[in-house]
Amino acid sequence: MGMRAAWVASGRDVEDDGVLATVRELGIGFVPYSPLGRGFLSGRIRSIDDFDADDLRRSSPRFQGEDFARNLEVLEQVVAIAERMGVTPSQLALAWVLAQGTDIVPIPGTRRIANLEENAAAVDIALSADDLAAIDQVAPAGVAAGECYAPGGIQAVHR
Repeated sequence: MGMRAAWVASGRDVEDDGVLATVRELGIGFVPYSPLGRGFLSGRIRSIDDFDADDLRRSSPRFQGEDFARNLEVLEQVVAIAERMGVTPSQLALAWVLAQGTDIVPIPGTRRIANLEENAAAVDIALSADDLAAIDQVAPAGVAAGECYAPGGIQAVHR
């Protein structure tokens, strides 16, 4: 069966909750949104102060207190892998998503041409089985600390 439609979701929960297996069984392509973790996986966000005052990410539990500190610890390990490979953390994250199958198409957002070019270059990064295992070791499914949305925030997404 050919690819019939696109399913859009964020995070790695789809690996555990059966969504990815189901869409694959049905021949449906999968489009993960926010494959850079709302910019977090760029490695450039180190503090809540890195966001503008009106940035919605300021209210995300993943960018708050202990959850943010734990997520930064994971990010440091991802950044170290990217540096060893001579790529940016964003490129590593996108290359990882692309390595999950041709039926998965990430849609990273960007406001700058330089970031667009950086993101597009991820298609040229070939990750070995060892690379994928190293990434999975430091950033397994479920590693993100904190809820994806602030209370009531998910309703705004589904309007």
